[in-house]
Amino acid sequence: MKDGVPRRLGEVGLANFAPYLMNRIMGRYNASLREEMADLGLTTPKMRALAVLSVVEGPLIRELSVLTVVEQSTLSRALEQLTNDGLVRRETDPNDSRAVRVFITDAGRASFETLWPHMAEAQARMFRGIPEDERRAFVATLQKMLANIRKHEI
Repeated sequence: MKDGVPRRLGEVGLANFAPYLMNRIMGRYNASLREEMADLGLTTPKMRALAVLSVVEGPLIRELSVLTVVEQSTLSRALEQLTNDGLVRRETDPNDSRAVRVFITDAGRASFETLWPHMAEAQARMFRGIPEDERRAFVATLQKMLANIRKHEI
């Protein structure tokens, strides 16, 4: 801001505009995993679902949509394919017959565990040459940013 007026993007520059940088980073991260995902029959939405389900037990589909950052319609198609492939199972919520919870299967966990080393390596490449204290501070900043813009409690 300059005199209460937001600066134009041309003045800020793409290299200093955090949303642009975050999109570029995530684009490269996802692209670096594309081949390994394809070998496992996975897409980015499927990979994200398996990743979340590997650590979150039985979320509702709407919660999974938030946690995976995947539109619910896209996620529904991905879950249908993951179910058909035996990688996830869906169960009616015992407290609400209209709600569905999603669980990873043993086959889904095995598929994700095959992909995980590639995901960890891609993250390690992003942080190459960055000292551990800077990395922790960066992740803490990202967590604060997420809290600032969060629409959901999860």
